[in-house]
Amino acid sequence: MNDLLRAIKPTVFVGSSKKDLRAFPAAVRSEIGQSLFEAQLGEHPRNAKPLKGFSGVLEIRDNFDGDTYRTVYTTRLEGVLYVLHAFQKKSTSGIATPQRHIDLVRQRLRDAEAIHKATKGDR
Repeated sequence: MNDLLRAIKPTVFVGSSKKDLRAFPAAVRSEIGQSLFEAQLGEHPRNAKPLKGFSGVLEIRDNFDGDTYRTVYTTRLEGVLYVLHAFQKKSTSGIATPQRHIDLVRQRLRDAEAIHKATKGDR
């Protein structure tokens, strides 16, 4: 097997994150897709920043046509990239992530941990 293929972390989309990401404009999907691929390779995408209040959870931001799109993921669970949430940021709260999105990320992180435990076992 090719070393590159061996190095790529599998990706698991939690909740509606895949459907939500697919609803983004094509240019945004392309940019975020490239960033997620870099994360799968163990790299740190240039447009990813730690999500405040979480350990090992990152947020990819992309601006397009006056709107901001965000995708939240984690690689802290051994060997797997979990996409937790994808959403279009509305500017009602400045640059801060609205609490409802933070709550959803927190719940989906718990879901990802449960999925990981069920599929990988305790290591």
